Amino acid sequence: MSRRGRKAALPTTPFRRPPVLGEDPGDVVVRHTTKQGTTRAYDFGLLPMAAAMQRSLAVLFAEKCTNGAWTSLRTSEGTWRHLSALGEFLSSQEKPPTDVPDLTAAMWSAWRLSRKTKAQTGYDQIMVTQQLLRADSRLPQEVRAVMARRLPEPKVQERAFEPHEFRRIKTEARRTFRSALLRIRENTEYLNAWRNGEFVRGSKEWEVGEALNLLARTGDLPRRTSSNGRTRGIVPHYARVLGGGRPEHTWQRLFLTRLEAAALGVLLVTEFGFNGTTMSEMRVPRAVPDSGEKSGAKVYRLELEKRRRHAGHHFESRNITDHGVDSPGRLISDALEATAHARAYVADRAPEIDRLLVWRSKGNKSEAATNSVGELIRLGPFGLGADTAAAALWAQGQGLPSKVLRRGRKTVNVVHRREPGQNTQDTHDRVYVLPEPQVQEAAADVIADGVSDAVEAARRTVLQAQLADAPQAGEQETATVSCSDFEHSPFTPPGAGCGASFLLCTACPNARVTPSNHPRLAHLHAALANLRSVLDPATWMADWYDAHARLEDLRQRLGTEVWKQAQQRVSDWDRQIIDDLLNGHFDS
Repeated sequence: MSRRGRKAALPTTPFRRPPVLGEDPGDVVVRHTTKQGTTRAYDFGLLPMAAAMQRSLAVLFAEKCTNGAWTSLRTSEGTWRHLSALGEFLSSQEKPPTDVPDLTAAMWSAWRLSRKTKAQTGYDQIMVTQQLLRADSRLPQEVRAVMARRLPEPKVQERAFEPHEFRRIKTEARRTFRSALLRIRENTEYLNAWRNGEFVRGSKEWEVGEALNLLARTGDLPRRTSSNGRTRGIVPHYARVLGGGRPEHTWQRLFLTRLEAAALGVLLVTEFGFNGTTMSEMRVPRAVPDSGEKSGAKVYRLELEKRRRHAGHHFESRNITDHGVDSPGRLISDALEATAHARAYVADRAPEIDRLLVWRSKGNKSEAATNSVGELIRLGPFGLGADTAAAALWAQGQGLPSKVLRRGRKTVNVVHRREPGQNTQDTHDRVYVLPEPQVQEAAADVIADGVSDAVEAARRTVLQAQLADAPQAGEQETATVSCSDFEHSPFTPPGAGCGASFLLCTACPNARVTPSNHPRLAHLHAALANLRSVLDPATWMADWYDAHARLEDLRQRLGTEVWKQAQQRVSDWDRQIIDDLLNGHFDS
């Protein structure tokens, strides 16, 4: 192939040579570079197979690296391991194939039988290698027919955590992270006091503040250099000022350790049910504009991305509210505080990188390493992301099960949230819910409760008010509809008069909805939909969902054209009434 990419006569493959493959026909080294900039080289010349087969597999592999199919080194590394296993198997055959067209149905059947397909690794070896080879048009049809035979997926062995296990995991993770947060908070307050000039220059307090300022700006303190040029411990002056030269005396004052970041990752997974990669690569949450100005509750928008096998990416955003110590949003606030100095270091040197989880490594040189969950980016002494290996190491230190991220995610989405988390509904039901013993044990009660809940939900969310052409004599106007019997409300004791919220008028059989009410109700419907975009989902569901659902039922009953006309007739008075209603200026 020429350097301009024109096709050359290569009898071994019909593919254009991908740019990550060398120009020399003998060069079968493929380099996979992800969008994060991490790179891994794979030398197909090391596979125990004929040169033509090495070349063909290298081309197939390189196409995946360049067409966007593989966005993570984890994927290419896994595929490389499976191809290595295939190479060892083929080399052991009496007549090993020299290239892809030489593969036979019997050979592929033997490869399938040699794998322990009831285990995940064996299943993946078959599925990954056959998917790659199918992209070669020279693959014999008889081999394709064997590949098309159904291969049962291995049974899921991982179980959700039992309630007592889950509580302990969250407690231990919270203890680890909380300790780090308080340490960083205390030293940050000291640093801010130094920057505000609250210490006398040259005093012990001032020298400590100066050291913290150096740490915040550079991630480290000045170090001694030996005669051979090797870097040694920090200079004695700063060791004396800070009480020692060990990490707990120096950089741990302002930065999380790898295991503390792993504990934070465990908290994010067990609180929100994030996928491990999604958690590791999560962008820095931004507060929604104007949130917290009146109520004091900050609303964070979380932008989430999950890679899906063979189906591109899944993008999702969630609004999480910090309205107190025990709220989910407080964890986001604390995470932002604990990683502030480390993120500032990264933003100053690589502003294109946007990640929440940043921690400082023990060493002081950039480490060429990849994450077992997503891509682990290294920038100077800092690491970005939280991998399963670190989470397992943290869990081991606490005497907890090692697969804390995967099982924690399953516990949240299957047992607690009971809805998909960055998965399709089919995957959620088939892979996570149905094999889970806790779900199976509770199935009978869940079904019974589900029927009752469905009936109750239908009653709450279906319009109970009656439609009328015009108001009748004796009816009283409310903030939303007309009322035919104010003294006998189903929501309050007889004779006391109705004291229910005007939002419940659409759930009352005494209410009458006339054309004059349509504009105001249409505006209320739109206002409740707008609230959904700025409130925590759980809060909106608890406070506004039922009222919105009844108005949605009304909209469907009236029809699209009538509803559009009602929206066009909304007056300033209607807007004022609904604004007062939603802001609590009157309730009944």
